[in-house]
Amino acid sequence: MTEPIIQVKNLHKWYSGVHALKGVSLDILPNETLGLVGDNGAGKSTLIALLSGTEQPSEGEIIMEGRPVRFKGPRDAMNEGIETIYQYNSMVPTMSIARNMFIGREPLKFSFMGIGVMDGKKMATESVKAIADVDLHLRSPNALVGELSGGQRQGVAIARSMYFKSKVMILDEPTNHLGVKETEKVIGFVRSLKGLGITSVFISHNMHQVFACCDRIVAMDRGELVLDKRIEETSIEEVHKVL
Repeated sequence: MTEPIIQVKNLHKWYSGVHALKGVSLDILPNETLGLVGDNGAGKSTLIALLSGTEQPSEGEIIMEGRPVRFKGPRDAMNEGIETIYQYNSMVPTMSIARNMFIGREPLKFSFMGIGVMDGKKMATESVKAIADVDLHLRSPNALVGELSGGQRQGVAIARSMYFKSKVMILDEPTNHLGVKETEKVIGFVRSLKGLGITSVFISHNMHQVFACCDRIVAMDRGELVLDKRIEETSIEEVHKVL
């Protein structure tokens, strides 16, 4: 049996008396694309918040590559190789593609006591390479992110995660508010992650997209897991019945 890259064991989360997660246990396997589905309030966002470090569990544990971990914040999760891409991602529209690629992790020409000068040339060169690796060909690394389409922004966010050697990429509704062609592009990005050795968790309300790019589907309802099956072992109709 392949050892899971992430295990969550008996996770509980309470918010002011609301039991948002109720003893969730889940194995996420290396190099798989896991689809996570459920209606609003099902617990998906809470589970992702715990995995990305924006929230901490009330009970239970998270195990990363066989080691118990406790994320005090998103930086801890990123340091373990977990990157989260939200539908409204964290890029700054008024900054360039290159700056957004390296935001918070800027290479420096030199530094003294933690203060230095950013290496703009390296950021531009490396961002062009990273973006090309996801088959995005943008006119300039100095273009403002605010000038990009929604699909292009998601492509840059995925390229950024790949550049920093993410082990697990969590994509939270990455196709929301995108047109058909841009949605297809993002689905293509997700499909390509397996070939790059990256495990991914794809959260979506669109069941057809999940079945198009995932290996396994996990459904949640009212804070609990209600289905966990390989894609070839289930159907959209079965998933709808349990939700």
